[in-house]
Amino acid sequence: MKLRIEVDTESGIPVYKQLVQIINRLIDDQEIREGDMLPSLNELSLELGLAKETVNKAYSILRETGRIDSAHGKGFFVTNNKHKISVLLLIDRITTYKQVMLNEFTERIKEIADITIRLHNQDLDLFESFVKETAGLFDYYLVIPHFPLGAEARIIKSLKKIPNRKLILLDRKIDHFRGQFGYIYQDIENDVYDGLSEGIDRLREFRKLHVISMPDSLYAPIIERGVVRLCEQHGIAYSIHNRIDSSFIKPNEVYLIVNSQLDVELIELVRHATEKGYRIGKDIGIISYNESPINEIILNGLSVLSTDFRQMGRLAAEMIISNKPEKVKCTFGLIRRGTF
Repeated sequence: MKLRIEVDTESGIPVYKQLVQIINRLIDDQEIREGDMLPSLNELSLELGLAKETVNKAYSILRETGRIDSAHGKGFFVTNNKHKISVLLLIDRITTYKQVMLNEFTERIKEIADITIRLHNQDLDLFESFVKETAGLFDYYLVIPHFPLGAEARIIKSLKKIPNRKLILLDRKIDHFRGQFGYIYQDIENDVYDGLSEGIDRLREFRKLHVISMPDSLYAPIIERGVVRLCEQHGIAYSIHNRIDSSFIKPNEVYLIVNSQLDVELIELVRHATEKGYRIGKDIGIISYNESPINEIILNGLSVLSTDFRQMGRLAAEMIISNKPEKVKCTFGLIRRGTF
């Protein structure tokens, strides 16, 4: 059988990785099936003008992943007998709420998948290099594309290098990116509007809503749009701050902290309020953004606006198990506790 195998020696992708990608694709597309023979090391190296060691390295990776095998006197043949699904998770950093998502995902898929995690730390250059280096080497790519606003064109360019059938995007919604990939997303502006609407009667009991979003908060502008829209439509007084100052901490007012997972902003707010003798949840209200397990027990229960990160992890696992990518908006809402 003559296989359509072509490599680009001028590409930045190592030739052995190109061979792995090509043969994986041929198996996935069923152009070659279980039991079909592959060219020998000598045949393929001569045909492509490559060193025999290069072809051997590619075949070794394919054997390790269960895609091919060899037998003495027979040569290399397709087995497609993978023991576990290989999953690469590309994430910016591990936070408390992302750990909740990861725990749920891992618990549901650990028996059938090997999971590799790479942290890009919101560095687009690093993210692009991860995609380039791993293209075609994993069965699924779970990507959390948390990057500064305005980077969509570069994000989309990199994501297009991952086959649609292998890609599942999590958390951030990226407009103008189309395809038959999996997507479990937040719609941040509308989610914030809808979530605050769930507590509109309680909001009306306060004189003013303060939004505290630090300059390094990635999605603060989007969150703020949802808050402003709700406040203006319902006649609720509001103000937006980029720092904590005791002068704007006043009784009968409520504070939404955008980037707090027990961060400095929350601690400072509570410290200033306590120094002034205000009771949290009585004299002032506090709402945090993004759920964390510890929120249930601090401050007699910290109220939050949050997506359901356990659901996000569960849905991602189910898409891989069923091999049926879908586009699903993750549940988002207001969790009322003692602080609001």
